[in-house]
Amino acid sequence: MANLLEQLAAMTVVVADTGDIEAIRQFTPRDATTNPSLILAAAQIPAYQELIDRSLRESREVIGREAPAEDVVREAIDEISVTFGKEILKIVPGRVSTEVDARLSYDTEATITKARKLIGLYAQAGIGPDRVLIKIASTWEGIKAAEVLEREGIHCNLTLLFGFSQAVACAEAGITLISPFVGRILDWYKKSTGRDSYPGAEDPGVLSVTRIFNYFKTHGYGTEVMGASFRNLDEIIELAGCDLLTISPGLMDQLRQSEDHLERRLDAAHPGASEAKIHVDEAAFRRMMDADPMASEKLDEGIRGFSKAIETLEGQLAHRLAVIEGGAAFTHAVHEIFLLNDLDGDGCITREEWLGSDAVFDALDTDNDGRLAPEDVRGGLGAPLAISR
Repeated sequence: MANLLEQLAAMTVVVADTGDIEAIRQFTPRDATTNPSLILAAAQIPAYQELIDRSLRESREVIGREAPAEDVVREAIDEISVTFGKEILKIVPGRVSTEVDARLSYDTEATITKARKLIGLYAQAGIGPDRVLIKIASTWEGIKAAEVLEREGIHCNLTLLFGFSQAVACAEAGITLISPFVGRILDWYKKSTGRDSYPGAEDPGVLSVTRIFNYFKTHGYGTEVMGASFRNLDEIIELAGCDLLTISPGLMDQLRQSEDHLERRLDAAHPGASEAKIHVDEAAFRRMMDADPMASEKLDEGIRGFSKAIETLEGQLAHRLAVIEGGAAFTHAVHEIFLLNDLDGDGCITREEWLGSDAVFDALDTDNDGRLAPEDVRGGLGAPLAISR
């Protein structure tokens, strides 16, 4: 009998949520998604050091020998993102998502400029826009940037999507794909209600994606729905039949180990009941977001987390550039990571407190206890610094 992963792949496009090229090779998904957080996790793997070193050297040549290191690092972020994307596209038959700097999430023009640059780097490697999705945060400014890009033939994946207003605005803008974050929605509701768990069919993240999916299919929108950020198998099972699901290697392995029967829960040809069609302009978008504290809080938190991941990656790259160029290496600021993420000050970071990518948390949580101690972060990021409290 087919395992759960095989059954799921027969009704939903499975996307690898990782920057680990070997994990992608192992699970053979159709698409893959990556971002600086996932590259940060992959950067801990020695096998990828040559990819990073090559990008740093090429960025130095582009920027110039006399340019300051920070300029080289900023260039290298784009080069490395595309380098990983190119390697991934050698394995997957479909598309790779490459993310725009989250620090540009509220700047429409800067987002457009960065997206065009990324697509240009892919084009230099002979890779067309049909194989790349530009990943942009689902702010109003991000959605408007993506609308312009879509008209230019640059396809977009709108991420950090938590609210119905974000989804509808994306559909009306003609966005190719959205990534509603199932697990992070669940995190918010667990914290706000004090409940330890929700059955899969009652999971708030599952209900949110189901609502969006049925609305899009009922009203004929072409925007694809890709559930993301899963906490457990039940969430994935309850969304079987969704257009796409992006799943971490750990959860894909769990799916592969099970031979339970999988039933289709979502069906584009026969969508479930949905509300009447609405129009979301900027005023409606902001009004609906203000009325949805979960969506507002998680969007802001996600942008801060992704931004912090970029800053951490920049620190790693600056360190590596110094090593390559014979300068003095420096350690990573583990203390700053704890100041940002250890919200209750107990000396550990839980998954609910973590502001970065789930994939980075999983990579650092080597003992799988759901908590990051200082030694976990020091070991994962290669930082020998002690944490002073």
